[in-house]
Amino acid sequence: MERSVTVILVLNTVCVFSQIPHDLSYLLGCFVNGTAVVQFDFDSSEVLYFDFQRNEVIYTVPLSIEPDPSKILVGMNIPRDALDNREICLALVVVARDEETDQPEEQDPPDSILYPVEEVEPGVQNSLVCFVNHFYPPSIKVSWTKNGLPVSEGVSLSRYHPNNDQTFHQFSTLTFTPSEGDIYSCTVEHEALEGPLTRIWEAEAIKSDQSFGLDVFCGGGLCFGLFGFVTGVFLFVRGNHEQ
Repeated sequence: MERSVTVILVLNTVCVFSQIPHDLSYLLGCFVNGTAVVQFDFDSSEVLYFDFQRNEVIYTVPLSIEPDPSKILVGMNIPRDALDNREICLALVVVARDEETDQPEEQDPPDSILYPVEEVEPGVQNSLVCFVNHFYPPSIKVSWTKNGLPVSEGVSLSRYHPNNDQTFHQFSTLTFTPSEGDIYSCTVEHEALEGPLTRIWEAEAIKSDQSFGLDVFCGGGLCFGLFGFVTGVFLFVRGNHEQ
């Protein structure tokens, strides 16, 4: 799939030793508004990202898992590499932007699903996840309602996460206490959609499909907090590693 103002480069390969083959991906994205993102994916699941504002590596999976993600990248200076690569990336985005000024930007509309995190019990606090996937450019608006009324309390929005096809996905989560008959909705707005995309979840219908969401994007985790991007350069590094 071709993208306007998009560059894909092989930057580095990191060796991982284990008893079975693993796939380690280093993702670097930068955009015309000056923002950037660096993250590592292990077997297609994000394990960490670098927070440029806090100048800190943020692990998105428990360090107690095997293999320990902090041991996978031993010997690498992630903050220094992230800052150096961001400067290179931002220089590339300027060049790419100038070359693509006359090209219309491609757009992909999102799809979404809505599901509870845990088995639903009336009166027991739970979370609803609105998983929005396969959209480009990475700029969406997510809103929630309960019984037709807007809801803002208890709502979280994750960072944008890149897919292998150069589209993006994002999670929005609503903390709620279910009661029989309650109706919740998640509405997604994106420039590639002809109109808002709405998914509805009813508390009384959960018995037949409440476990559906548990198999969706397993291991991806939820990284809360908004991280907005606009069109820019995306650099992608992959390496197949085995013993």
